[in-house]
Amino acid sequence: MKTIPKPLVMVNQWTIVIAALLALLTQSAWILLIPLVANLTSLLTGFHPILAFTKRFLTKPLPLYKQEDYDQLRFNQWLAVGFLLLATGSFVLGWPIGFNVATVMVGLAAFIAILGFCVGCFFRFQYQQWRYRQNKA
Repeated sequence: MKTIPKPLVMVNQWTIVIAALLALLTQSAWILLIPLVANLTSLLTGFHPILAFTKRFLTKPLPLYKQEDYDQLRFNQWLAVGFLLLATGSFVLGWPIGFNVATVMVGLAAFIAILGFCVGCFFRFQYQQWRYRQNKA
């Protein structure tokens, strides 16, 4: 099973939270491009520039850190990218309500994940359970 060290996951989550807060405070979506480009690049190429940089500062070998499931993180990344695209697109189109709602949602989801509850994990689990029940019937 492929995994990612938890400190790297936390850096990504904090990047989203900080970018969302700054975007909301300044009412400008351009700061959201940092986590958007980093996560989209990761999804499309497998290279996450922020995590590649951060990895240099970890003091222990990567397998010694608590690990997070790669597939679940990819699912969560797609959700984050979707909301970041929605926020950025809303900003460009001049839709402040869409910008604010999408930015709050992605920032709040990342912050809740930092606190220990993964909203994306919950939805993925519910979807997997639904698919299982559909296939069993």
